[in-house]
Amino acid sequence: MASFVTQSVLKIFLLISLFQISLAGRKLSELVQDQPQLLTYHNGPLLSGKITINLIWYGKFKPSERAIVSDFVTSLSSTTPSQNNQPSVAKWWKTTEKYYHLTSKKSSLSLSLGKQILDENYSIGKSLKNKQIVELASKGDEKNAINVVLTASDVAVEGFCMSRCGTHGSALGSNKGHIKGDKYSKFAYIWVGNSQTQCPGQCAWPFHQPIYGPQNPPLIAPNNNVGLDGMVINLASLFAGTVTNPFGNGYFQGPADAPLEASSACPGIYGKGAYPGYAGNLLVDPTTGASYNAHGDNGRKYLLPALFDPATSSCSTLV
Repeated sequence: MASFVTQSVLKIFLLISLFQISLAGRKLSELVQDQPQLLTYHNGPLLSGKITINLIWYGKFKPSERAIVSDFVTSLSSTTPSQNNQPSVAKWWKTTEKYYHLTSKKSSLSLSLGKQILDENYSIGKSLKNKQIVELASKGDEKNAINVVLTASDVAVEGFCMSRCGTHGSALGSNKGHIKGDKYSKFAYIWVGNSQTQCPGQCAWPFHQPIYGPQNPPLIAPNNNVGLDGMVINLASLFAGTVTNPFGNGYFQGPADAPLEASSACPGIYGKGAYPGYAGNLLVDPTTGASYNAHGDNGRKYLLPALFDPATSSCSTLV
């Protein structure tokens, strides 16, 4: 992904302090942009209809850790109103619906949690190439689904930490008609790694001090797990990119192999007043001191990235 040119020396130093989501991965170029570019529609299909999210857990994850992610997934489509109109995961996700209203083909999307597949014995080793991520993703149902591969903290993945925290893309499936109503025989997949021990300063910011730039105290993670709360941030960004640009010809700006998408167009922004190295004005749990901006299912709290709002051509935050 091309680096953003700024006049601020501080921003240049921050160029490699935080990562960025794109179709090719979460890359080393996260800077706050004051005026993001308008995302262009490239006439390709968006994910629509009833889509199941399957979670493929590769390596050792505690049940309590898996619950952090599964509760986030169910929160995306939660119909339970948040107390006192507090910001919710479901409200955050509604920004993606605006992209569907802009296309000539009116469609809608409904997400639900599907299978959870456990591979705790590292069936293909602890050092994975991109093709092996696709191999793992294909273990989930391929029709009308997003298959999410989550790798444990002791699994090395090609490019992980050096250039990305996660990726989304598509792969040829074993059957035709995987996405309802279009000609594609591809299925959508996401990979996110647990950066707890490998690179928390890159992939779990702002819950860990960045490797470069101002060394402000890290925020307290809302689920008391730096690695998993960091994974949720990355997963949230990749979900937004997946549904609005699943096959590389949906909504994005820039080159197709390194695009700015619904979330990556708003890097480093989590609340109002954000600037490089500062996530913005967030909510703080009075008991734990944890920072968050969204309520989820089962009493969860999450920190979610800003999304580019096509209705206002600006980065939208919950708080």
